[in-house]
Amino acid sequence: MKSRFLKSMLASAGFLAASAGMASAADPVTFMIDWLPAGDKAATYYGVEKGIFADADLDVTIAVGRGSSDVVTKLSTGAADVGSGGLSGLLQAVATEKAPAKAVMSLYTKQPDVIFTTASSGIEKFADVSGKKVATATFSSSLVLEANDVDPSSVQLLKVDPGALAPILATGQVDATINWMTVAPAFVGPMKEAGKTFKSLPWSEYGFDGYGLLIFASDTMISERPEVLKRFVVAFKKANEMAIKDPGGAGAALKAMVPEINEATAVEQ
Repeated sequence: MKSRFLKSMLASAGFLAASAGMASAADPVTFMIDWLPAGDKAATYYGVEKGIFADADLDVTIAVGRGSSDVVTKLSTGAADVGSGGLSGLLQAVATEKAPAKAVMSLYTKQPDVIFTTASSGIEKFADVSGKKVATATFSSSLVLEANDVDPSSVQLLKVDPGALAPILATGQVDATINWMTVAPAFVGPMKEAGKTFKSLPWSEYGFDGYGLLIFASDTMISERPEVLKRFVVAFKKANEMAIKDPGGAGAALKAMVPEINEATAVEQ
């Protein structure tokens, strides 16, 4: 009798423990960053490492995209729930393909696009890129060129791997590169080693203004899991605020999850 009672109690306890585990399971969210892991993306990794997302009952998986358009595509196909990217990429995808995604949060209030060059390149203002060789990781809009009276066909635009941008600028293989301002610290070192002076021309000073980096969410996430999305946005905001105050910790968190990155450069970024 005792044996049957004990087995019954153990079975009940096991059931209750399993039920409690199921009830407290964190909600999974796949977040896709719009470019390769670097210091400007560290806040998300900081949120994971410091338990900020876990405290909001979220189990966040970080995926890596190749540009804003890729992020929107992954959101549209369900490969990601939330992601970061530029507004122009989202607007284009919605206008041309009716992409089922929307912007839900703004991170940058200025466009981060910039021309990186050297003091000896002869590029003093945006219009000076005419006749120059410019490298970019993704082909960029020609609208900012036209707004500055530059014929897009006069610029020799080369598409290269993002990891090659700093080296080919430092060695003089190109006159300039197109990047985001946030990655500038990764260029300063190679420029200095090559004995060149690094300089930048922000696009926001040449008519390309407006919202920069945003957080996107799929229509499915918005309609079917609005409460989860709200918790994510609140936690993501907290992670960004804390990472800005603790750049060393943010760099360390990124390094812990992406060992190949340069932690010192990530901290500067």
